[in-house]
Amino acid sequence: MIKEQLVNQYKAELQRQSVSDLRIGLGYTAIQLDSGNTGLAATLRYDLPRGCSLLEAAGQYIGINAYKAAQLLTKPDPLQAGIGLATINAVANQGTQSNIASPLEALGINSTHKVGMVGYFEPLIEPIRERSSELYIFERESSSDETTYPDWAINSLLPSCDILIISSTTIINETIDHILRLASGKTALLGPSTPFVPTLQEHGISYLFGSIVMNPKEVMEIVSQGGGTRNFGNSIKKINLKI
Repeated sequence: MIKEQLVNQYKAELQRQSVSDLRIGLGYTAIQLDSGNTGLAATLRYDLPRGCSLLEAAGQYIGINAYKAAQLLTKPDPLQAGIGLATINAVANQGTQSNIASPLEALGINSTHKVGMVGYFEPLIEPIRERSSELYIFERESSSDETTYPDWAINSLLPSCDILIISSTTIINETIDHILRLASGKTALLGPSTPFVPTLQEHGISYLFGSIVMNPKEVMEIVSQGGGTRNFGNSIKKINLKI
């Protein structure tokens, strides 16, 4: 599984570091290591159980070994898994540079392509509709958009797609492996949760569109105050990578 691969790939480097700060906001989870490296991952708040105390170990994460924090990615709990992915991103994403253009240009979408989008990426929707022959959006949350389908519809519609854009939150909620088994076309991961890990190519992923943290202090404050992608501004840098 992709989760286990990500955890084990950076084991040696993670074991040399510890957690110096952790913020779990409404939109994102951010973790900073004692090296200063900072990683982001989405907070899947709609998947959380009811209650006022959601993490049993809350208050005990500062100072723990980074590898122990990364191992939380394999937990079924979405908050713990988000901490794990953010920890891995803190190590994997540092120093990554773009080697391709924007997602639309890099994917080469044209009128012959059927495009599948797992997750709702609003800024890309109209441009993709204009360029492609068909756009299928798969989203867990209901929508009035006639091209948006429930997530279970991927089983019948996704295999016909020539290009597939997948939210990296699928790593957190453990759906990515099933999605990739259905994919047959050009495949990309998208969003600030994206780990820039070249070995993901082994799973049929060719493109990684995400971001790296440029201003850790500002990112931690924005996350703490319930901010999301639109609030980050220049505190993060978008990266487009072909692997």
